[in-house]
Amino acid sequence: MSWDRIRGQDTARNTFFAAVEAGRLAHSYLLVGPDGVGKRLFARELTKAFLCERPPAKLTACDKCPACAQVEVGTHPDLLVLRTPADKHELPVDDMRAFCAQVSLKPTRGPRKIGIVEDADDFNASSANSFLKTLEEPPPGALLLLLATTTDRQLPTILSRCQVMRFAPLSPANLKAVLATQGVDDPAKRDRLARLGSGSVSRALALDDDSIWQVRQKLVDGLTSLRPQFQALAEVWSKFHEDAGKETGPQRLRASLVLQFLVEAVQHALKLSLGVTVSDLDPTEAARLKAFAQRVGTDGLMELQDKFVEADLHVERRVQLILVVESVLAKFPREK
Repeated sequence: MSWDRIRGQDTARNTFFAAVEAGRLAHSYLLVGPDGVGKRLFARELTKAFLCERPPAKLTACDKCPACAQVEVGTHPDLLVLRTPADKHELPVDDMRAFCAQVSLKPTRGPRKIGIVEDADDFNASSANSFLKTLEEPPPGALLLLLATTTDRQLPTILSRCQVMRFAPLSPANLKAVLATQGVDDPAKRDRLARLGSGSVSRALALDDDSIWQVRQKLVDGLTSLRPQFQALAEVWSKFHEDAGKETGPQRLRASLVLQFLVEAVQHALKLSLGVTVSDLDPTEAARLKAFAQRVGTDGLMELQDKFVEADLHVERRVQLILVVESVLAKFPREK
């Protein structure tokens, strides 16, 4: 994996290169940006660059030596990675203590040890406070990389001890290029996924799944019908989350995708109510959405859209998914 395969994050890369060149590399960085824009890939490439045994240039990995191979598969003794367990919503303090104990040990092979916290959004007060001593007094040669979606979820004590490195959503062109390397061969499909993917590779790839579009159809048709069966629709939505597996990340991604579909449906309804033609919209669905807009009215549609945006924030903040589902469904109009 070479730097040129990490697309759209030249600013972050150049910042690290400049810091190394000037001898001003910090001991801890908070890599902040949406999921699926390359933060984990960037952290892995940076780790390879520091631990490579035969670097062809400064801060560049050879991708051929044993150290590069071990970093790639996660077995290098000087690379430590901390993740939230699949069945947890927060980073357990015991896991954090074990991670810090390992970081404090001397590097095995060279002058540097890399510690990556992949789920810094999942700190609780105990695990964050347990991490503070390591951030305040990092061992010689240690480089700590924390991956997060937003600074809003970090304690001020964590933020004050890290340099923040921001990662932007990928442009449609970069996203399409990455999708091509991920096996999305159809150019038309790549265009569609790049348009809907919000600059995120993981989000775009999740949309390349027929079951997602089937759930979207059931929810949009059901919620815009004259007599929505809310209990049945809640079960469809909840099952869709559960089918993602036990890990909370994929579940929340699915929740966010459903909300994106509903926002899009409401936006289409608003346009149709104003006489605007919506391209690429099935005629049957267009008629249903137009009738829905007439029943609900402009103010009602705007209120629904605001509710969906609020619900998506709850998803990001790890609110229980069933509460998000219930809060959204409660806003849809009932038969009087």
